[in-house]
Amino acid sequence: MTKRTGEGRLPGDPTPREVVARTIRVDHAGEYGAKRIYQGQLAVLRGTKWEPLLRHMQAQEQVHLDTFSRLIGQRRVRPTALLPLWHVAGFALGAATAMLGHRAAMACTVAVEEAIDEHYRSQEAALGEDEAELKAHIAQFRAEELEHRDIGLENEAEQAPAYRLLSAAIKAGCKAAIRISERI
Repeated sequence: MTKRTGEGRLPGDPTPREVVARTIRVDHAGEYGAKRIYQGQLAVLRGTKWEPLLRHMQAQEQVHLDTFSRLIGQRRVRPTALLPLWHVAGFALGAATAMLGHRAAMACTVAVEEAIDEHYRSQEAALGEDEAELKAHIAQFRAEELEHRDIGLENEAEQAPAYRLLSAAIKAGCKAAIRISERI
């Protein structure tokens, strides 16, 4: 017997359609925000030895965003109304951390990707076999986000000034953005 999306839900829980819509909406918003973070970092770190790494990660985020943009249209999901906010906030976060140096930029990447790993893992668990394509995209993108985390760790993220504080603040912001973007 295969698991279906929404199986075992209780009264008041989102319907399977709502689960899928929230998943696509929030993932689209998150990938858009990630793209903007890298754009902000590149605005500051362009021409440095960090540029190729940032461009590599940005290119993968663009593929993720393109996938969720396609799914928004195909599945007739309303995107979050907060994209203008994520447009500014993502760029600002990327630029601000890059202004603190490459270590802080990499710490930002690590924090974001750790929050996204947890988020994608919970989405994979919530989706049933009836959403195999969506689940496969999330699994693939989660693996690539973990690659980004590893790149950040390999490039001195943990040596950033006030790493733990910076990481905790960024993770908290990501988790708040996730909760808000699922619904609005």
